[in-house]
Amino acid sequence: MNSKWDCHAHVFGPFENYPLAAGRSYSPNEARLEDYLSLLASLNLQHGVLVHPSAYGQSFELLLDCLEREKSLRGVIVINPSTEIDLQELRGKGIRAARFSARSGASTNFFGSASFEDYQSLRTQLRDAGLHAELWTDCKMLPLIEKELLASPVDVVIDHMGGFDVNLGVNDPGFQCLLRLMDSGKIWLKLCAYRNLLQDATMDRGRAFHEKLLQANPDRLVWGTDWPHLNVSPPPHTSTLLETVSKWTQDDTVLTKILSSNPQQLYQ
Repeated sequence: MNSKWDCHAHVFGPFENYPLAAGRSYSPNEARLEDYLSLLASLNLQHGVLVHPSAYGQSFELLLDCLEREKSLRGVIVINPSTEIDLQELRGKGIRAARFSARSGASTNFFGSASFEDYQSLRTQLRDAGLHAELWTDCKMLPLIEKELLASPVDVVIDHMGGFDVNLGVNDPGFQCLLRLMDSGKIWLKLCAYRNLLQDATMDRGRAFHEKLLQANPDRLVWGTDWPHLNVSPPPHTSTLLETVSKWTQDDTVLTKILSSNPQQLYQ
């Protein structure tokens, strides 16, 4: 049986052991490792990828402790050129990527994030350390950085399904840029549509975007729960998100790629 992956989640706490950073831009509730492992078991998922939350700033103890405790997990760290950490040691500790932000608008960067310029400074070092880059971006920004991404010396994983604008439709130039990037084979994508659909009563309008991405390159798609669904109220039922990606994909062979073989290649 193929092991299945959740490729995007965060954990917080217990706060008495892992206090949040003083300068954080939000204050999450505790979402402990034990809770996350229970979620994985309930969804019949065997592996997870923990993404370092900005609320912890440059304190990586929680992430690294989780990876040390649960060898089925992998991690994504957030660093900049001034971060005091040895990149060459990270892969052996379960880290597979460093996350950066390149978003349009005023909220591009915030406390605890790393910029696209940080990615440009560190990408060669990431390659040498056997790590890839993860990018939080959106379809308005992608055309401005398309050439840089195509020339990247490391694989780049775009999360949150590229931040597509559902009201602009699949012919939006920014989403068409995302499809080109996917077709190139240089870029991976995390299928996680719900944050792009919060204004809708259902997620139905996201299906067309999902199907276009399947057509572009099913060998570079993975899926993530985005648990614990920060700053979304009410939060979605995580089981419904998994059911939705299965329903929208339809083809069992492609679904196995998304949930099993693709993430195994990316995070092994």
